[in-house]
Amino acid sequence: QGRLVESGGGLVQPGGSLRLSCTASGTIRPINAMAWYRQAPGKERELVAAHINRANIRYADSVKGRFTISRESAKNTVYLQMNSLKPEDTAVYYCNARTGSVWWSDNGSWGPGTQVTVSS
Repeated sequence: QGRLVESGGGLVQPGGSLRLSCTASGTIRPINAMAWYRQAPGKERELVAAHINRANIRYADSVKGRFTISRESAKNTVYLQMNSLKPEDTAVYYCNARTGSVWWSDNGSWGPGTQVTVSS
């Protein structure tokens, strides 16, 4: 099973921006989709954005128009540009990868995540 490593989190004021990165490694099978999830304290992990291909990109309603997901397939890397951040965006952000029809999270493979805190 591969490895996911997220980075780019931090403390930012409301209205600010952050760019998260995640690289998947340790797989010989091609990754055909990547996604970002987040988990706030006391809440379940939720899907933020998924990049299946350039024509199939999905966002949670709560982040539409503010967040942009992009992917560099050759580097097995996915990014999340987050603009106009709100306090309710505060969470640990995780990425996920898919090989074949299996998301790595289905096998319990999550990275350590990166903390995003939006506060004045």
